[in-house]
Amino acid sequence: MRARALALSAALLVAGPAALVTGCSHPTAAPQAKSVTLPPANPVAVSRMVQGVQAAKDGQRERAAALLREALALDANLWEARFDLGVVQAGSGDLAGAEEQLAQATKLAPESQDVAVALAEVRRRRGEARLAADSLADFVKDRPAAVEARTLYVAALRESGQIDKAIAEAREVLVRKPADSSALAELSLAHLAKGEKEAAALLAKQALDASPNSAVAHRAMGLLDLANGDDAEAFAEFRKAAQADPHDTTSRLNMGVVLLRAGAYAKAEEQYREILKVSPDDAEAQVGLAAALRGEASAQHPQKLDEARALLDKVLAADPHDTSALFNLGVLYADFLKKPSEAAPYFKRFLVETPSDHPLRAEADRYVSASAAASPTGAPAPLPAAASAATPAAAPAPASRKK
Repeated sequence: MRARALALSAALLVAGPAALVTGCSHPTAAPQAKSVTLPPANPVAVSRMVQGVQAAKDGQRERAAALLREALALDANLWEARFDLGVVQAGSGDLAGAEEQLAQATKLAPESQDVAVALAEVRRRRGEARLAADSLADFVKDRPAAVEARTLYVAALRESGQIDKAIAEAREVLVRKPADSSALAELSLAHLAKGEKEAAALLAKQALDASPNSAVAHRAMGLLDLANGDDAEAFAEFRKAAQADPHDTTSRLNMGVVLLRAGAYAKAEEQYREILKVSPDDAEAQVGLAAALRGEASAQHPQKLDEARALLDKVLAADPHDTSALFNLGVLYADFLKKPSEAAPYFKRFLVETPSDHPLRAEADRYVSASAAASPTGAPAPLPAAASAATPAAAPAPASRKK
């Protein structure tokens, strides 16, 4: 498998939103935000919401989503239920649905940092880094003490190419919270994005000195190692991050990416399966596992291609706009199943979903052209029905992922 055929980032990947909440206060917004006054919460709706939160904690996501929708049918202004439903949908891979619910929650509770952060995290997972940054800009401007939101704002700025602004905002965080390891790590990555490796290395070391057991600091150091071409050291740092935080799936994702780059497909498969034991619907892990399986596939193990295809189909069933799944499914059909006409529709959908500067667009164009040339009529394959309703979305970008 060629490295360029893998639509996965070797950088830190974004995480799901914040934890579920069970409050039901229907707040009036703080003075800095636009005032939103809501009527008292419907007690039956609140009861359904609490049941939904418990179901989610018990791992019953479908039941949780159903209960939370019941709560919203009874009380559309119950922002906590919208927040919780967004969290559940994000956890199950329905990022488009999660974004819709969280966007509505921010209108009802514009002063909630948890909601603002959750919405931005989901947008980052969808590759909408600039939109994530824009959604946080006014929030942090009006709330200087919202350190978590501002740190995430730094990451979104960096991912959307606004590096100098990201550096300035990271320094604002450090003014309010000196020696914060997350802010130092983000500042390190911003300098790394500018090619300033010495400054990045110094800041990553400061992040580790401030918090030697910080997963985010070890991940930043791992990215620096990757930039220096030292995959072995990068892998070691990602492993330290995973050990520092047993719930940190990001580092295992990055370990999987390093192993894929090295062609160690069986070991990469192990890493992704470990993630899926903890988070069965993790879209990034499913795409990574599919890439590992197709790398392992051979005449003796053709079933691995079937499993890879099923994984990618599952990701797209949850979110038809997932660009990594679209690209990798196209590669699977074109290069492994030798069916270029069936691959073309996925590459065309990928091109619809990604901006003009996505690094894999040229490759996707090449695949589409090859399919057209191979067609008896020379005409490209038609788009599947799902693509007709697709709305353009930004491409996945390297990002910090918290878990």
